[in-house]
Amino acid sequence: MDDSPPADSPNDSQRTDLSDDAPTSGPEPDPAVAKTRGDRVSDVTNKFVHGVELAAAALFALLFGIGVVDLAIQIAESVPTGEITDPNTVISFIETGLLLLIIVEVYETVVAYIEQSDTRRIVRLVIYTGVIAMVRKVIIFRTTEYSTTQDALFAALSYTLVVLGLVALLFVERSVGPSLGPD
Repeated sequence: MDDSPPADSPNDSQRTDLSDDAPTSGPEPDPAVAKTRGDRVSDVTNKFVHGVELAAAALFALLFGIGVVDLAIQIAESVPTGEITDPNTVISFIETGLLLLIIVEVYETVVAYIEQSDTRRIVRLVIYTGVIAMVRKVIIFRTTEYSTTQDALFAALSYTLVVLGLVALLFVERSVGPSLGPD
């Protein structure tokens, strides 16, 4: 005996109507768990920010690659001309190399944001970036670039203050960090 209803029964037409309107991927979502409009907007903006972070990381990686190639070309061009022995040329190479390290540190910071690393790691990366940037400034510091001796002295004191502040931050992060727990 067949217990199924005949093909033209009202139950069959109801099934057809429901299958046209309802999604076939699974059970209907619980209205209490359904996302609000704010949740959906938040999800979309989070995806957008994540996409921008990925684009920024790719851009910094590209800049680093271009910079390394450019530095290699500069060094290769300075060897045959003898400019490689000029201290100003060497300082220029060091400046470019430190700039590349800054780009790498910024890249690492962006990646830490993408990976949603802990705040301590991100702060540490920012401090390292600042230290490298200030070391770069100190290395390329030339008093002749300033109109007066007083301007040069003011710049040197400012750099010193920033470097000391970064060193203090690094010291605090290293001494207090272990007591905060593992990374």
